[in-house]
Amino acid sequence: MTRFLHVHCQLTGYDIFNKVAAMFSTKTFRGGIHPPGKKEATKEKWIVVLPMPQKVVIPLQQHTGKRCDPTVAVGDTVTAGQEIGAASGFISAPVHASISGKVTAIEELPHPVLGNGVLSIVIENVEGASSAEQWEADPSWEKLSPKELKEKIQKAGIVGMGGAAFPTHVKLSPPEGTNIDAVVLNGAECEPYLTTDYRIMIEKADEVLTGLSIILKVLGCKTAFIAIEKNKPTAISLLQERLLRLRATLFPADDFRIEVLPLKVKYPQGAEKQLIKAVVNTEVPSGGLPFNVGIIVQNVGTAFAIYEAVVKNKPLIERVVTVSGEGIEQPQNFLVRLGTPFSRVIEAAGGMKRVDTPHKILMGGPMMGLAQYNMEVPVVKGTSGILVLPDQKKKAQRACIKCGKCVDHCPMMLLPSRIADFAERDDFVSCREFSVTDCCECGVCTFLCPSGRPIVHLVKYAKMHLLKNK
Repeated sequence: MTRFLHVHCQLTGYDIFNKVAAMFSTKTFRGGIHPPGKKEATKEKWIVVLPMPQKVVIPLQQHTGKRCDPTVAVGDTVTAGQEIGAASGFISAPVHASISGKVTAIEELPHPVLGNGVLSIVIENVEGASSAEQWEADPSWEKLSPKELKEKIQKAGIVGMGGAAFPTHVKLSPPEGTNIDAVVLNGAECEPYLTTDYRIMIEKADEVLTGLSIILKVLGCKTAFIAIEKNKPTAISLLQERLLRLRATLFPADDFRIEVLPLKVKYPQGAEKQLIKAVVNTEVPSGGLPFNVGIIVQNVGTAFAIYEAVVKNKPLIERVVTVSGEGIEQPQNFLVRLGTPFSRVIEAAGGMKRVDTPHKILMGGPMMGLAQYNMEVPVVKGTSGILVLPDQKKKAQRACIKCGKCVDHCPMMLLPSRIADFAERDDFVSCREFSVTDCCECGVCTFLCPSGRPIVHLVKYAKMHLLKNK
């Protein structure tokens, strides 16, 4: 064994560590792949506060669910943290002004997730606008009831910070009579390049654990697992140490079970259903949700946002964003005000490298991220990363050669090639019969396909048609 490690560790270092660590952890799921991590450029970069923008565009749709209704008008003066969009239903989340200034427009503008035509509020920082911001800890939060805590989370507009942007208060409201056995705090961050969650765990460990304690109190649950891939040993050891130190204050009862759980390094380890399988060896049934098996999953960034909302009365007006990729001059992790244009964030990272190869700009990671056509789209609640990558030549698309790679590695145990065949023929009934709606759109099938088939694109096409004709 010693000889094995000695010989192989001469090869590369970081990538070999990932592979060796993966070999000696059994906490994982069936399927998946091991794409290059490419996190070295930003994993040791401390979060930098991006200077306050002079202008922000705040979309009224930054979450899964119904769009917000504007509560301000053109010409109004607003202050940072003020609600400017009210939730229009239970599955919705309010939005707030991220800077102080004047509302100069309310119009449909491009959106990094939804494309064109999303009603947005434009705020410009004008002379004389109040810029004082005080978000100080209020110790009285510890006396709040679970209902009051959830109301604060809802009022602050907290959504899932891992990218899905599902309203957090909804996730913390399982159907009456549902017993939640455990909370899984997701610190896997398996997407290449992204180090947002990693830096939050390193720099805001106490706040993340406080957020976890609030989640447990809301749910009336006393078991939690903080799930982190083994290629993040610093975060694992730090959270273990901080957990021991804070246990007496955050989890004083002896019956609390809180564990930092190292996981095998594999993509998509951070996907909700795969994470549950890895952590508690339980499978969420087809068409089901985590609460159906007594589990609630929350991202570590969401836990931090919950801490700020409950303890400091701070609404969700900014988030950490990883700016990276081979096309970025100075990759960095930034704390960015929501509504800041992508162009300004990229500029703060030194801009794009001048190369002959055209660039591709993504919101999120390279596996599940969304390509952008407009540099002026705003950072939204679900913007975990902005990547600038070389626009590589696409594989020549061919017919399926029945190699079976997509089937062997699909983490949802589906038949991606067959679903894609049906979608190409607009046979959406067969797509449904082959459980297309269970696909988590992780991109493993497309990544592996030697024929260059756009399998995930076809899956999304089928899902969209089924949703329209539901």
